Amino acid sequence: QVQLGESGGGLVQAGGSLRLSCAASGSTFSRYAFGWFRQAPGKEREFAAAISWSGGSTYYADSVKGRFTISRDNAKNTVYLQMNSLKPEDTAVYYCAAGGSYGGPIVRHYDYDYWGQGTQVTVSS
Repeated sequence: QVQLGESGGGLVQAGGSLRLSCAASGSTFSRYAFGWFRQAPGKEREFAAAISWSGGSTYYADSVKGRFTISRDNAKNTVYLQMNSLKPEDTAVYYCAAGGSYGGPIVRHYDYDYWGQGTQVTVSS
């Protein structure tokens, strides 16, 4: 069992940056792949970024590629999402997810086993 807790959301102006953190409990953190998803009001949850269990492979949605960077620190049981050049359309609740076992990045939300409660990111124009 893994419990996830996101932090780092907030209000930022367009063009600004935020770094989201996802802290995970449990001793099996390093075996999981992790992903970040987001959900804007009235829209479906969408994939943003994912990272493999080792951190050696990452994958990004086209909408965030070149602006967002996902990383992980297995010693701290934490996954990060560095978001730069933020746009108003990035406004959403951002969720962290964990899944798989010693596998690569996971894109589909239904392949994840554990989810955090989400953190709000609001980008003003």
